[in-house]
Amino acid sequence: MRSDEVKKGYVRAPNRSLLRALGVTDSEMKKPFIGLANSWNTIVPGHQHLRQLAERVREGIAAGGGVPFEFNTIGICDGIAMGHEGMRYSLPSRENIADSVELVVQAHRFDGIVCLCTCDKIVPGMLMAAARCNIPAIVVTGGPMLTGHAGGCDLSLTDVFEGVGKVAAGVMTEEELVTLEKAAMPGCGSCQGLYTANTMACMTEAMGMSMPGCAAIPAVNAAKMSIAYESGERIVRLVMDNVRARDIITYSALKNAVRIDMALGGSTNTVLHLMAIAEEAGVPLTLDDFNEIGDVVPHICHMQPGGPHPMQTLYHAGGIPAVFKQLSSLMEDCMTVSGKTVYDIAGDVTVLNEEIIKGIHNPIHSAGGLKILNGSLAPDGSVIKSAAVDKAMWQHKGPARVFNSEKQAMDAILGNQINEGEVIVIRYEGPAGAPGMPEMLSPTSALMGQGYTRVALITDGRFSGGTRGPCIGHVAPEAEIGGPIALVEEGDEIEIDLYEKKLSLNVDISVLEKRKANWKPRERTLTGVLSRYARIVEQANRGAILK
Repeated sequence: MRSDEVKKGYVRAPNRSLLRALGVTDSEMKKPFIGLANSWNTIVPGHQHLRQLAERVREGIAAGGGVPFEFNTIGICDGIAMGHEGMRYSLPSRENIADSVELVVQAHRFDGIVCLCTCDKIVPGMLMAAARCNIPAIVVTGGPMLTGHAGGCDLSLTDVFEGVGKVAAGVMTEEELVTLEKAAMPGCGSCQGLYTANTMACMTEAMGMSMPGCAAIPAVNAAKMSIAYESGERIVRLVMDNVRARDIITYSALKNAVRIDMALGGSTNTVLHLMAIAEEAGVPLTLDDFNEIGDVVPHICHMQPGGPHPMQTLYHAGGIPAVFKQLSSLMEDCMTVSGKTVYDIAGDVTVLNEEIIKGIHNPIHSAGGLKILNGSLAPDGSVIKSAAVDKAMWQHKGPARVFNSEKQAMDAILGNQINEGEVIVIRYEGPAGAPGMPEMLSPTSALMGQGYTRVALITDGRFSGGTRGPCIGHVAPEAEIGGPIALVEEGDEIEIDLYEKKLSLNVDISVLEKRKANWKPRERTLTGVLSRYARIVEQANRGAILK
């Protein structure tokens, strides 16, 4: 066992002495040492219940014959950080989380690791660490929040964000918005729809790194406690069998995750995170894989925010195992941490509601829910959640409205300075430019709340999983390094074609060359973690990993 490096032989007497200070017994010294990375805190609603789940994981580890050692990572709530300076710190936290888990795992020579986490950057950060350390690992995701209710309607976080736009448009009062904000988020768990947190939980299960059914179980459901215990037991068996993270996170497994992503119509952020996980696992996943899979795998679950269904509805319809079943002819039969293959899991379940999880011959859309767009405005790619775009906007030409920050764009939107048909360009919000590549749920929701139907938004930043509508993010190269998005001027014609997967700046090449010759990088002063991050972060098409 790896942990023998810290506990076996007379030369390790000092190490054992410190372990005995924790109460470790002679018999426990002979058992596998299992780390439990817990992102519990009291600022993120998706994490406030994880301390209780951690108790069940520890009990499961002990019952399975291991010794649990719990430690913590940080966690940021993207919703609380949204729309202000704090959002620049969210994506960099993913790297901090991956680093912190690696540091503790490698320093203490754990034999296996259980990652207990929820929410946007924490789940991918822990998966990156698992792949990096390449020891036996299981992820337990904390589960979605239940829906809120007011006025006989189901509510989620995007209803509140879009309410801001409705107030600005004069169709909702501030008092009504306060009523909405008090009712929308009823308790612990990740935000209710297929936003980034829940999409990443589904991707984790789809790639085989969580026990079957884990992703969709609501945070408050007793089944979540049970699966936490089972995961603790199972990690010990994985250690005994030497099944390591990279044995599960293979190219085929990651393509299965993309297949489920396409079928669900998940967050655009999964492209960023799956690319980063692939990088850590040494898997050659590319943006082309997303389009190739999306052309074959149909969109079969109409989940929030593009559709009506929250995560608890997916759970009651059979969860990810039921999605496996519906897609079984399109999936690859990979091994999972449960010891079962994808086909085994699909064969063990029944689709409980085919109105929620449709068959591949009766899809919502014939193609997958995400598309990678290339073209003169995004030579290295960009991402859109096509499942949440009205067909009327799949092809669009319009004049550019150019803003050098999210705040400038938000002021114009709330100030009713945007016209139908225009294409909003928000730049210098990319990985290095922001820095930190902030999410932009505030402007996209404000547009929806104000009732715009023919306004597109393009950015080198990114979007919350709660975004819907013709919103294109992750434009690469970003403005900060002189990508074409830096050269766009007010009134330039931009063309979007989701059918052809094209994003074009319709300006003569000679004009763009002159603009490029006159372009200069911005002068700015950065300090602290953002200063380091801006210097070493890769572009979005590389997953915004660190060099």
